[in-house]
Amino acid sequence: MNTGVRKPQQTCCTATPTTTQNSSTCCGPSEQAEGGQISEAVPGFTKWLDTPAGRVPQISTTLTFSDHLGACKARWAIARMNYIVPSGLYAIGTPDADAPVIVTANYKMSYDIIRSALAGRNLWLLVLETFGVNVWCAAGKGTFGTDELVSRISKTELHRVVNHRQLILPILGAPGVAAHEVAKKTGFTIRYATIRANDLPEYLDNGMHTTTAMRELTFTTYERLVLVPVELVTNLKHMVLIGGLIMLGGLVYNNTSTGITMLGGYLGAAITGLVVVPVLLPWIPGRSFALKGALLGLLWCSIYYLLSNGLDWRLTTIIAAFLALPTVSAYHALNFTGCTVYTSRSGVKKEMRLAIPMMGAAVAAGVILVIAGLMF
Repeated sequence: MNTGVRKPQQTCCTATPTTTQNSSTCCGPSEQAEGGQISEAVPGFTKWLDTPAGRVPQISTTLTFSDHLGACKARWAIARMNYIVPSGLYAIGTPDADAPVIVTANYKMSYDIIRSALAGRNLWLLVLETFGVNVWCAAGKGTFGTDELVSRISKTELHRVVNHRQLILPILGAPGVAAHEVAKKTGFTIRYATIRANDLPEYLDNGMHTTTAMRELTFTTYERLVLVPVELVTNLKHMVLIGGLIMLGGLVYNNTSTGITMLGGYLGAAITGLVVVPVLLPWIPGRSFALKGALLGLLWCSIYYLLSNGLDWRLTTIIAAFLALPTVSAYHALNFTGCTVYTSRSGVKKEMRLAIPMMGAAVAAGVILVIAGLMF
């Protein structure tokens, strides 16, 4: 595995409905929040433009401090479930009836990225109701899909706004949209443009020609790092609960020192799976995310064993630690499949069928050994 360009798999979040944790890490809410009605309060609003189908809001392509702060907060899962804009038709610049129509999702970060990338352009932006989910994930969930696109074309009366019958969609939205069905029901044809919004200006300037580079997806160290904060926050409450139980167990059966040692081992294993595995992902041996997590978990366990004077531990404690701690790392690493471009639904399901039972057995055996060692 390497950090170079990769062709995208089915979606970044198609695996998450079956994972054992909340799927909000990159996808947001399932279908709970809605963007509401378009008004002068929409992000970037500058003025209303009159069209044959009614007024359309013109939006700025310059992001404000509030926009950047909102994106930062969303990365840390703060108000992430409501980071959303109203669905409907928007104007960038002063588009006429022949201007291109770009389609995106109503996740505000997607909305902000695409409007800032199209500075200096005159075009229409058709925003679909994806319940605050980004394009790639919404395509996998079905909200960035054929029915919603057909419905939004009808509700905005797009056929009255533009003379042409062509829509420009992101490549990552392709899994959710049947282009032939859209054409049959609305008369609008679809062109899949690029993966990244930043490539849209070049795409438009080159006569709507998609280059090979525009079709390829990267997953660089930075792109993996920006996913880490939300992973940490969404897992924090579980870590606090489990950590509290571990500390309590150590206090009940032995002393404060034992509780602290056990807690430190657990937290280190969790951080290994949540942070270290994503950062080092391409360089860890193996294709399985669970295996990658387990390997780094074993490394962490070995380091912690030496740092914590593990030579004085009971044999049962040592075996329990080397069973449970790598499992904790493996579990969190496996959950990262919902954020990556390296995985697909079928691949994740197969890995889970193999890994989850093994994880459960390892943790159960570890707990039994710890209790046995403390009682006898």
